[in-house]
Amino acid sequence: MLSEDEELDWITRYFHALGNKTRLKILLLLTSTERPLHIKAVSRKLKISYPAVYRHIKTMKNADILRIYEVGRSRVVTVKSPEMHSEVINFIKKHKL
Repeated sequence: MLSEDEELDWITRYFHALGNKTRLKILLLLTSTERPLHIKAVSRKLKISYPAVYRHIKTMKNADILRIYEVGRSRVVTVKSPEMHSEVINFIKKHKL
């Protein structure tokens, strides 16, 4: 169980990670797929350079939003708790917070 300060730290990291339009696009892309995606595929799909996408994904991983797996020489990314993130985004859209 997390202390109140630890919970607030996690919430701060979470909203910081989602406080960027590119990271939101990455999250929406990943939650719309049933399978993990290679970071290169995310980069191509969003038309953003691999290094930029990787930095954004690393920020989201540090906020405990994504998982990164090594597959051979490639990196594959998947969303932790996609339903939760979808609910948060839908709540914000609905209430225009």
